[in-house]
Amino acid sequence: MSDDGSENSNEIEEEDVTDLSNSDVCTKYQEASKIINLTLTGLVSQSVAGAKIIDLCQFGTTVIETQVGKLYNKKVAGVAVEKGVAFPVCISVNEVICNHSPLPTEENAELKVGDIVKIDLGCHVDGYIAVAAHTLVVAETAESVPVDVPDDLGNVAVAAYNAMLIAADAIRAGATNTDVTKVVERVASNYGVNTIATVRMHQMKRFVMDGVKEVALKEPTPEDIDEGEEPVPECTFEQAEVYAIDVAMTTGDGKVRPADLRTTVFKRNVEANYRLKMKASRYVLTEVDRKYPTLPFTLRHFDDERQAKMGITECVNHGLLMPYPSLIEKNDAKVAHFKCTVLLLPSGTNKV
Repeated sequence: MSDDGSENSNEIEEEDVTDLSNSDVCTKYQEASKIINLTLTGLVSQSVAGAKIIDLCQFGTTVIETQVGKLYNKKVAGVAVEKGVAFPVCISVNEVICNHSPLPTEENAELKVGDIVKIDLGCHVDGYIAVAAHTLVVAETAESVPVDVPDDLGNVAVAAYNAMLIAADAIRAGATNTDVTKVVERVASNYGVNTIATVRMHQMKRFVMDGVKEVALKEPTPEDIDEGEEPVPECTFEQAEVYAIDVAMTTGDGKVRPADLRTTVFKRNVEANYRLKMKASRYVLTEVDRKYPTLPFTLRHFDDERQAKMGITECVNHGLLMPYPSLIEKNDAKVAHFKCTVLLLPSGTNKV
């Protein structure tokens, strides 16, 4: 016992290890990835002619929430383990590239044979995130094969998928983000397609989807910089890090713009504060701070959708929430989007 009578006065409380050097953390990433892959498989099988986009989004959300509900139900130090959706299920069709997650009261669009569908989603277990995205062509049924797929669509889809796999292999301890950018650019050039410059790969940490380290899909040209695109600072990958390998390619010029669709996906800007005036706005911010303090969410997850739609504008206007607008290419462009999660383990890079 110490002189002041406290047995623990000389003990140093160890900080929690939240990277892959902790085997429990590695397990949580892998469990989240299993759920994402299961959900994605279900969404692919249901993305057939006549399926409603809103139903697919709700189905994916239900699968994620049901599966995480089976894990880590024992409280830790009296606190429940957080788990659930890390990025809302988005179903983006044809020239729409990403972030389309409609509200049930506003859209009943159905998929048609030949539609190009991009599925994007994320799951977390105790804040450890796994993400995925996939592109498919809608067929009549889950058992049938898409017919009359245009050559340029097949080309861009193969290019994006291969670029994802090659990038996943290239992200290893000691390599740099410029190394990965170069291999992605080479794939795009070989297939005669363009990368979508606004899409970037990100390091992920606990409760953080877009960490400081990034990977661009292409080096910006002087014209791109003049138009406001910022170069990505060079960085080196290290063991025990986690990355979202995010690749989107197009037969168009890669210059995207916000779509004429309601933005429903947002994320809290934790560095911003403002005293909101509208009651609906205060309702939104209170719900976000309680349920979604760090990860993206959709307005569809609010109990009171009407209040959420009323209050979101003031929150965005004052920088409290950051919008994820649906992005669109020109109408005749074919777009493919693929995403996976990689863990930089001592044994090498592991795609999960």
